[in-house]
Amino acid sequence: MLPLSGERQDAKGIISDKINSIDTLRGSSTVKRGFAHMLKNGVVMDVTNVEQAQIAEEAGAVSVMVLDKLPSEVRKAGGVARTASIRIIEEIMDSVTIPVMAKCRIGHVNEALVLQETDVDMIDESEVLTPADELRHIWKWDFTTPVVNGARSLAEALRRIEEGASMIRTKGEPGTGNVAEAIKHIKKVNDELRMIKSIYDSGDNQELVRMAREFKVSYDIVEQTAKLGRLPVVNFAAGGIATPADAAYLMSLGCDGIFVGSGIFNSDDAKERARAIVLATTFWNESDKVKEAQKMIDERQSMLGLDVNTLELRMQDRGGSA
Repeated sequence: MLPLSGERQDAKGIISDKINSIDTLRGSSTVKRGFAHMLKNGVVMDVTNVEQAQIAEEAGAVSVMVLDKLPSEVRKAGGVARTASIRIIEEIMDSVTIPVMAKCRIGHVNEALVLQETDVDMIDESEVLTPADELRHIWKWDFTTPVVNGARSLAEALRRIEEGASMIRTKGEPGTGNVAEAIKHIKKVNDELRMIKSIYDSGDNQELVRMAREFKVSYDIVEQTAKLGRLPVVNFAAGGIATPADAAYLMSLGCDGIFVGSGIFNSDDAKERARAIVLATTFWNESDKVKEAQKMIDERQSMLGLDVNTLELRMQDRGGSA
């Protein structure tokens, strides 16, 4: 099922065309959200070069996300983090057969347009990069290329979906190797989904109106989400995932898939860890397979994690108030 809450027939990103006398339509919610559905139960891996992208593909990743630096390196480097080099993106696109995504800064319309012109398969309007506009996200209905956004709560997720996001990733704290924030936020989203589902089931439309006002979204999207009992788009987990067990736990909490950033390529066993996280994500509900995946890695070779409570920079907070 492809819920189409928020579909806009006047969206500028929808393009009608003819290919060999056959009518085609690109940029619709069905096409863009359908692409996200094709990635379900898979792992998207952050990469910075061709070698890493090839390791990701060989490990079974469903897609790669191209950055100039991995999130942990962005955290260490400081300064302004921008979209990756177009040359690197194109080199990676030429070297792998799986979909290629790339990040743009929150609110930076022209970075997103450049990525669309580069023909990436999905754009991530990401808090890992330095926001261009803290108060306004990109109006994603104007884009033919699907866009994924992060969220820490149901309200944030629904606001991004109303802006045209085709996919959500529940935020953790990127570049830390600490999965705690990702777990906290998917549980928060789940709690809020259960709450509005119970309101819907009770027939209390007045309370749904109140929730829509509290979330700062339309009544229609709250009603459809409450009826579904889940987000109307695919939702992956992201931020701090470093082990197969991390991935399996987040899948058990209802995530549709996993984004892995620094946890793989900042470890000393990247190839094995990449395969192990894919295995655990695919077979998250089979404990013996998750154990097999966990056995493929050595904890002594994991990236050194960070305590999220002592961080000066909390990437997850970027753009959250918009």
